[in-house]
Amino acid sequence: MRIMCNKQKLYDAVINTAKAVPERSSIPSLESMKFRLEDSVLELTGYDLEIGIRTSIAVSSADSGSFLLDAKLFSEMIKRVPSDDVIIEVNENFQVTVESGNLIYNMRALASDEYPELPDKNNCDKITVPQSMLKSMINQTIFAVSITDMNPVLKGELFEIEGGRFNLVAIDGYRLALRTESIKQNEDRKFIVPSKTLAEVSRLLSDNEDENGDLFIAQKHIIFDVNGYLVYSRLIEGEFHPYKSSLPKSSTTEVVVNRKELISALERAMLLITERNQSPIRCYFENGIIKLKCATDRGSLQDEIRADITGSVIEIGFKGKYFLDPLTRIDDDKVKLQMGGSLLPMKIVPLSGDAYTYLVLPVRLSRE
Repeated sequence: MRIMCNKQKLYDAVINTAKAVPERSSIPSLESMKFRLEDSVLELTGYDLEIGIRTSIAVSSADSGSFLLDAKLFSEMIKRVPSDDVIIEVNENFQVTVESGNLIYNMRALASDEYPELPDKNNCDKITVPQSMLKSMINQTIFAVSITDMNPVLKGELFEIEGGRFNLVAIDGYRLALRTESIKQNEDRKFIVPSKTLAEVSRLLSDNEDENGDLFIAQKHIIFDVNGYLVYSRLIEGEFHPYKSSLPKSSTTEVVVNRKELISALERAMLLITERNQSPIRCYFENGIIKLKCATDRGSLQDEIRADITGSVIEIGFKGKYFLDPLTRIDDDKVKLQMGGSLLPMKIVPLSGDAYTYLVLPVRLSRE
């Protein structure tokens, strides 16, 4: 086989597909990337049995066939070739020559006979969404996915489609992130996608509002068709936490605050917080002022910012990171904080609409 192709297109395809190539696998062939050549199209596949990524690029070749290559070594070779064009030759003994300008690399390929097949899109339900919308929804919720194995279901995000509303939900036991958008979809669906898959999908999604992506959903797997890539993933089986019952229906204190000013105040307080000393940030809401206090073995802080506050005076404490994380994902200039008591979850919502809802659990404060 002889293949001529553009260096940058090949390199981009290799490094993106390599995200799904495992360092070690019970199936040795999966530790390599699969290349399949047919009709001047080179198809690249990485697969670790949990997630698979596949893409194709146009090349110049009259040949056909398939082979496996060490993805890491091959990507480093392509990254360093001096010319914009690359020639790859694979002989019948799977000896590979990579040629570019005056440079010639040699490496060994493997036969692809034992490489497992990925699921196909046949008999799947299809959902079409704007890529930029899906990217925003993932990025504004994925930080709240659980990273422990205590409840494997919470290591993914709930995709919930009900009555033309598309909800994406993540929970880690200390906070909840919910993003909501309208969608043209008649059939209601619920399924849980691993956060590892969503991180890779988000990276591949386009920011162009006019570009759509397709989701193909089967009983046990999902396929994302986005921006020239197919991302395959197993779905997480089990029942997701009934999150709607966790959302407070009322509040006694409501605060409208400039988001960037609140972020700056929290970041100033977090300078004192370390991994060993996770002291809470005390927040006191009264008379148009948010007072923040924090004390650790590194020092102490007292700070104030202005806000519009209605309802009861309240003192409440939070882990700084849990309070800060949702604020850094939001684009709005101002946000609304709703609280029902010093030991009840705080709700972060937009000034109007319901595009996002974040819950942050408080921590019990000791007496000063």
